[in-house]
Amino acid sequence: MNLRAKLAVGGRVMAAVARQPRLWGTALTQWRRTTPKRWWRQRPFLPVPTGDYLRFRTITQYGSADHPLVADDVLNYLEWCRLQGRVK
Repeated sequence: MNLRAKLAVGGRVMAAVARQPRLWGTALTQWRRTTPKRWWRQRPFLPVPTGDYLRFRTITQYGSADHPLVADDVLNYLEWCRLQGRVK
């Protein structure tokens, strides 16, 4: 997937999360957990999860590392994380 396609998917995911205020805290928590320490020292110099982590998530979700993320699936994942946090 090229950079333009990745940005488009990221924008769709962020827009979907923005419409779900109850998931904002969970999304921030998951973002913090998946952002590598000292992210500013390595390319792409952005606070985003590593390619390895995203590949792992897409393979476990879709069975292929090449499948683009689907915003509704990310929302379902965040809802699951939110509910798991309430169980503790």
